[in-house]
Amino acid sequence: YFASLRENLGADRETLEVDDAAVSTTGDLIKLLSQRGQQWRTVMLDNPNLLVAVNQETASPDATLSDGDEVAFFPPVTGG
Repeated sequence: YFASLRENLGADRETLEVDDAAVSTTGDLIKLLSQRGQQWRTVMLDNPNLLVAVNQETASPDATLSDGDEVAFFPPVTGG
């Protein structure tokens, strides 16, 4: 979790073990994390600007996850 996501969620990293049948895509993972409570739901599920990377490459919600993947969540990058 990077930038404002880290601050809002109170976490910068974690390791998860999930059921492959229940969590096979980044979208599935977002739904799983959003079940942790309102703050997680707001940040993860209700945030249309949420960006996701899998193994340091930008990923869509339907990107397939594999065992050992590194998934990063971050807000949109802005600058000038």
